[in-house]
Amino acid sequence: MHNSNKLISGGFACRLPLCPRHFVVSLRVAYTDKVKEMSMLSLICSCFYTQPHPNSIYQYGDLEVKGLNKRASGQSFEVILKDPDQSGDKSQPQPLSSPPRREASLEELQRRLEAAEDRRKSQEALLLKQLAEKREHEQEVLHKAREENNIFSKKTEEKLTQKMGVIQENREAHLNALKQRLREKEVHAAEVRRNKELQADLSG
Repeated sequence: MHNSNKLISGGFACRLPLCPRHFVVSLRVAYTDKVKEMSMLSLICSCFYTQPHPNSIYQYGDLEVKGLNKRASGQSFEVILKDPDQSGDKSQPQPLSSPPRREASLEELQRRLEAAEDRRKSQEALLLKQLAEKREHEQEVLHKAREENNIFSKKTEEKLTQKMGVIQENREAHLNALKQRLREKEVHAAEVRRNKELQADLSG
């Protein structure tokens, strides 16, 4: 009793003995007969649309599709969902590892401390300069306000003195005028009395 192997080629199956020579010869004869039976269009289609090997394995990302033996009812497949940690998918970007930190030496630390001290002194000097400028500006504003106040007070005093002088002059002029009128009245009264006395002497 001879063992036989089932060969699937181009959509047909045949049982061949396991002898290598008979296997090759039978394969050639079967393939030649099959080509003769197929039309040119079927031959072209079979060339461009070859059937997958029953045990072919296809990768679709995390899915693994394995083709099983083809049966009369159709082709069966086995779909395997792989573990993302074990899939070995390199499409996703990996996080960049930070470069190893270099330990700072004592000299570098000293330089950093000196630089920080220089920055502190510079900021302190700048702050003191700004405060001095602000204080100087305030002193200038205060001095200017005092000068303006003194000038205003002096002008006001001068105007008041001048006004008081005018008032005093007017008052003295008015008093002098009154005195002059009084003297004139007295002189007129004396003349009237003298004239009356002269008339009385002449008539007596």
